[in-house]
Amino acid sequence: MITAILGSIAAIAAVCWLLFTLATYALPALGGVTAGMWTYETGAGLPGSVLVGLVGAGLVFGLAQFLILFARPMWVKLAVALAFVAPAAIAGFHATHGIVKHLMPSETWQTVFSMVGAVAVGITAFVRVTSVTPPEPAGQAPASV
Repeated sequence: MITAILGSIAAIAAVCWLLFTLATYALPALGGVTAGMWTYETGAGLPGSVLVGLVGAGLVFGLAQFLILFARPMWVKLAVALAFVAPAAIAGFHATHGIVKHLMPSETWQTVFSMVGAVAVGITAFVRVTSVTPPEPAGQAPASV
């Protein structure tokens, strides 16, 4: 009995960790899928569309990280971070809703818990996206306090 409970808790923890990790990359995945689908529709075939999709997802993620690191205006950094947070929050809402609709009959409480899940995933995505640290300039000693 205790083994089943501990196994269930471990499985829920693993799924939540996976949700929080993968929701951060919802925007690059969307960009990659869109680029891959467009490439496939133009007649490039499956291998070409997969390659273009992977490159597109990498470019979206790389451009966002570059802008967060090197953009001067704070509103640009905030806009890039919110572009990552919005799809992550939507994914968090739907993932949480998919879980709670099996656990509680009240649609009101399903929506409340789904919103809490969306906020938690959105905050986690914001922290993950904005925690990029700029590289130290080469040849300079760190500033003393």
